[in-house]
Amino acid sequence: MEIARIVVVALVAAVGVAYYRRLMGGPSSSGRSSRRAEALGFLPQSEQNTRQAAGDAELERAEAAAAQGRWEPAARLLARTRERRDWARRSFYSDALGSHRAARPGSWLQAWEAAAGADDPDVALVRARATVSLAWHLRGGGWAKDTSREQFAGFHETLARAPQVNARAAELNPDDPSPYVSEIWTALGMGYSRERMRRIWQEATARDPYHFGAHCAALQYWCAKWRGSEDLAVSFAREAVAKAPRGSLLSALPLIAWYEHRDDAAEGDDFRAPYLVAMVDAALADVAAAPQDHPDTAAVRHLLAYFLTRQGRHEAALLQFRLVDGYVGALPWRYWEDPAAVYCLWRNRAVKGVRRG
Repeated sequence: MEIARIVVVALVAAVGVAYYRRLMGGPSSSGRSSRRAEALGFLPQSEQNTRQAAGDAELERAEAAAAQGRWEPAARLLARTRERRDWARRSFYSDALGSHRAARPGSWLQAWEAAAGADDPDVALVRARATVSLAWHLRGGGWAKDTSREQFAGFHETLARAPQVNARAAELNPDDPSPYVSEIWTALGMGYSRERMRRIWQEATARDPYHFGAHCAALQYWCAKWRGSEDLAVSFAREAVAKAPRGSLLSALPLIAWYEHRDDAAEGDDFRAPYLVAMVDAALADVAAAPQDHPDTAAVRHLLAYFLTRQGRHEAALLQFRLVDGYVGALPWRYWEDPAAVYCLWRNRAVKGVRRG
């Protein structure tokens, strides 16, 4: 969520502007499409939450309280995930709460640390995630050539502190994979060697072999735009899927790898290639088999809604859009400067496709 959102926009924002304008088309067509969608009960662009992939009332209350300086709701959320050993939700919550704002002096997190002590494992985890988020926030989302020396200095200085706080969070709760997910994002930014990355990966998967957030973070590391290549990213995704049980959501990884390396240059027929249709079908089956309360299901539904629309499978796409409407903090929308606008563009195209059908 927070860390992923900041990291993934780095180096892609400049490419998106022209592509976005080409996709959007004329204002009159866009307006008609929006009215059709809203007539079917979909929310307008102005009411889309750009921070989260799906609704979570407890998380939203905790975030609202944190914005007012109150740390207690967040502390209760994190304590419950630790006690229940719900690692997927623990990572999900700590990422959302560990924003760059939490890392600032005088924040609600600092107040929580003062009250609970530095040895509290929940405080330590949120501090670790917030440190990484702050580093990427200081860097900004531009290309390297458009990033100032001051931005890079702030990025590197802050990220250099991350390994220590990640290690402290791991020490205080040894069974938790979440600190290692934070360390993967650190590895991406600091340019850890592949061997060092593999050691971090072994620690994360030893604690939760099918952790969705860990796999998504690691996939970014292996992508060509960061520390790997298309072949390495695809191999990583395929290997993960081959080992994972249905319902783990890891069938989304090959779609993410394809999107990262092929989407920008893809034409309509590319999306309808049989192998890509099969990948979408596998992810649909994975989502159907996942636990209803899995915190990452919505993230996969957003991805499916996009691919299904591009494949002309508008009825199936519209079903996914209905299940996530109102929240757009997910891939692929979060790659864009205005994620709500791009989400509504593709949602409205699915609506239009169903009407034509």
